[in-house]
Amino acid sequence: MRFILFAFCSLHFATATSAQDSNFDPLGEHLDRPKMIRVMVEFIELPLPELTKLLAEPRKSANDTDLRKATGKLIESGVAKHAETQLVIARSGEAATSEGILEYIYPTEYEPSQIPNKVKTGESTADSIVFAQAIATGPTPTAFEVRNTGSTLEIQPAIGVDAHIIDLRLSPELVEHVRNEIWAEWNGPHGASHIKMPSFFSNRINTGLTLVNGQYCLAGTNSACGENGAPDHQRKILLFVRADIIAAGL
Repeated sequence: MRFILFAFCSLHFATATSAQDSNFDPLGEHLDRPKMIRVMVEFIELPLPELTKLLAEPRKSANDTDLRKATGKLIESGVAKHAETQLVIARSGEAATSEGILEYIYPTEYEPSQIPNKVKTGESTADSIVFAQAIATGPTPTAFEVRNTGSTLEIQPAIGVDAHIIDLRLSPELVEHVRNEIWAEWNGPHGASHIKMPSFFSNRINTGLTLVNGQYCLAGTNSACGENGAPDHQRKILLFVRADIIAAGL
């Protein structure tokens, strides 16, 4: 009888331990293996009313796994959709970056349009003016900048002392080039040379989180990009973050 009771207690303890720690390793096979951290960030778009329903109940902890499951059902029904998913693996205490970008190069400074100071002699004033206008040059770019469009994820994770807590600095970002704004127009006999500046829409969060291994956390919400490039406050982007401690090797 005592043996059966002892076996039952041992089984109950093992079951409870496994439930608390999804990475429970009874044989100790992974104890000596180096650990890394896999960080996944999801950008999920959904209408504002649906977001309001999801967040109606106050959150009592940073474990948003149930909230992520509810959002997944909205994705399956077509109400919500994935805008982007980013993933990168890093060693504890080291920074890592993942990029899927297009470098957009654009001018930021211009030399103004110019008309030569000297023209052909022996011509009338009217002819000289016409000739000068014919060889006038438009605004000329003299300085340029680069803006990365696409998706970028920068992280710096660190495993806590109990091997279940992860301290994470992260900066995920989505950037879209939406249009070019004309600041000045110049039309000459050889074509147009307008001064244009690009407009970008950025969706990003720069924050620090304390996460439990394998659990989801809603890091924040932003407005989605509208058709005209302005924020669409009726469509929201949810940023879910999950960090997993993984062992190196087979």
